[in-house]
Amino acid sequence: MKISHSSSRKNLSTFSFLSSLIVLKRVKAARVSIISNASLVCLKLIAGTLMFSISIISEALHSIMDLIAAIVANYSVRKAIQPADSDHAYGHGKYENVAGVVEALLIFFASAIIVYESGMKIISGTGVEFIEIGIVIMGISVVVNFFVSRYLWEVAEDEDSIALKADSLHLKTDVFTSLGVFLGLIAMSVTKLAILDPLIAIGIAFLILRAAYNLFRESSRGLVDEKLPAEEEMVIRNVLLEHMPSYIEFHSLRTRKAGNQRFIDMHVVVNPEMSVEDSHKIVDHLEQEIAKRLPNTSVLIHVEPQDWRSSPTVNEKGEI
Repeated sequence: MKISHSSSRKNLSTFSFLSSLIVLKRVKAARVSIISNASLVCLKLIAGTLMFSISIISEALHSIMDLIAAIVANYSVRKAIQPADSDHAYGHGKYENVAGVVEALLIFFASAIIVYESGMKIISGTGVEFIEIGIVIMGISVVVNFFVSRYLWEVAEDEDSIALKADSLHLKTDVFTSLGVFLGLIAMSVTKLAILDPLIAIGIAFLILRAAYNLFRESSRGLVDEKLPAEEEMVIRNVLLEHMPSYIEFHSLRTRKAGNQRFIDMHVVVNPEMSVEDSHKIVDHLEQEIAKRLPNTSVLIHVEPQDWRSSPTVNEKGEI
């Protein structure tokens, strides 16, 4: 007796309605990011050009990368929420993972440009003009990015969206880098040391590189089908152990994540005398319990009769 059962079957109209609500919320957040980044890019480019400030121009490049990231996020969240089709049987969740990797690579590229331009300015020794303009622009940037990044993070947490998390992390990094430039410009206006400008820019580049590394690491996990975090797998095991009297054991537990969608499959061994209907009820209940504790989860359980001729030894986790 072998049964495969999935809890992913849903009413199509209900799914479409909920998907529309999620899309609207995610897309709205992505659009807010696009508008704020586009505005800050213009302000920073104008200020940096007028001031001959590599630190502000570096911040403008950072914001350009953030703008591109916001556009990528806007596209990916639209694609990721689309239901599974004949060409994408497991859905489109990995679009968000791809977006995260693309955004991380863009940040690496921006950091390299910043370091190069800063080095050239140290060699040339060009000064900075109109420092007061830069102080005002960077102050505005800190405030705007702080509130937008917090809004994006809240939406990303609610929707478990890695693309919006990536966008939020970009802007959080921008808050600190803009604050660094803001304080550096104040220091320059007091000390008159022009070399502070490229040194601040190099510091910004290394902060950005750290954020890019973390983002690349998190986003790539879904692309290589890394298993769910240990705490999430423990939730699954706890559900299975709580219902152990209704079946004999489980094995071959596999987990992965694509975007915000979790995929879980396993084998459950039951008494060979159990009816198909009863075994179906057991796995259906297990799937529902797991889905309650881990949202956006598709569970596939394969039922097997115990082979009494080679009865397995079950460990304390309920596994062979």
